[in-house]
Amino acid sequence: MTYQNWLDEWLVNFVAPSTKQRTVIRYEQHIRGHIAPSIGQKEIDDLTPVVLQSFITEMLSRGNDKTGKGLSASSVNSIISILQNSLRAAHELGYAKEYTANAIRRPKSKGRKVECFSLAEQRKIEKAVLSDKKAKMFGVVLCLYTGLRVGELIALQWKDVDFQKGLLTVCRSCHDVQGGIAFDEPKTLTSRRVIPLPKQLISMLKSIKKSGNSDFVVSSRGKAVKIRSYQRSFELLLKRLGIVCRGFHSLRHTFATRALECGMDVRTLAEILGHKNPTVTLNRY
Repeated sequence: MTYQNWLDEWLVNFVAPSTKQRTVIRYEQHIRGHIAPSIGQKEIDDLTPVVLQSFITEMLSRGNDKTGKGLSASSVNSIISILQNSLRAAHELGYAKEYTANAIRRPKSKGRKVECFSLAEQRKIEKAVLSDKKAKMFGVVLCLYTGLRVGELIALQWKDVDFQKGLLTVCRSCHDVQGGIAFDEPKTLTSRRVIPLPKQLISMLKSIKKSGNSDFVVSSRGKAVKIRSYQRSFELLLKRLGIVCRGFHSLRHTFATRALECGMDVRTLAEILGHKNPTVTLNRY
């Protein structure tokens, strides 16, 4: 059996039934874009440790088809996970005589630089958002004071907001798909959480809900907005304000930074952010 044929079977029967759709899509992209063109036509038993490691070296040096440069360590590690999981399953089912993918050497991932907005920039952003006629932009301020991920923000519905107790419940996320949005479970088990809302936001949220006609907190014409579209709106806002463009995730980093500056303990912050444990929070901030 060729590796390509096995990957097709593995995805359909062993990955898709128990994995988030977003992960399946990412796997398909790596397989179609990188794995299949290079080693897909090889027989499974021909995928020796040397063959696999040579493939990984190629991905690190010139795996990006658009630029001709190497893929990031993060992308290559995702590809290695596909190789190892699929070949381990092939061995367990008798399609491969041996399992040798555990011999692959993983590249070291460089820690992502945490970028956040200064207090002056934050105030500038808040002022612009609160004077914006588009109610959907209030989601930017909401992220600054809750640390929500963009997928969690876009998936947030009014039924998730308890105005009486001042609490916001994160119980779903979403991602863009062709033709719309797909809703999913939160990123991890600890991502399912309850976040306290600052009092000043509650009255603003009540006003937005009253004047709107959507089940979603962030909406346009009554419907949820696509993530990329919302990120683009944020980029344009920063450009208009003359603030150096940083990714939308910087709002989450800004919330965490301000919280620590105000004396919030790390364990509480970890719970609000949905981190697995406080060590993750400490290492990042």
